[in-house]
Amino acid sequence: MPWVKQEDCTGCGLCVEECPVGAICLQDEKAHIDMDSCIRCGHCHDICPQEAVRHDSERIPLEVEENLAYTARLMKHFETDEGKGEFLERMRRHFNKEKVVAEKTIEKIQILKGQYVQ
Repeated sequence: MPWVKQEDCTGCGLCVEECPVGAICLQDEKAHIDMDSCIRCGHCHDICPQEAVRHDSERIPLEVEENLAYTARLMKHFETDEGKGEFLERMRRHFNKEKVVAEKTIEKIQILKGQYVQ
């Protein structure tokens, strides 16, 4: 999913004008993408002269750090090493479930893609 690196956005509005579904607007003179409306066509990536519209894969390290910080905040509620260990195992299972959901979704998307792309 695209995102806008705010410090690189000059607010030129080109992405706003060119978005085929109107999912981009300017807020405080910076582009903002409404992810509920975005169809992930990638056009905004291609037309941004400042390359401020970025791909979400760049955010992976940040998201990992956010997940770890979230886990650390929750872990503070457990007083014993045993409680913390059990909690960490639950968190491992939670993120593993997320991984399995993503893998199965990718498999189904590949099947759909096969119906449209020969």
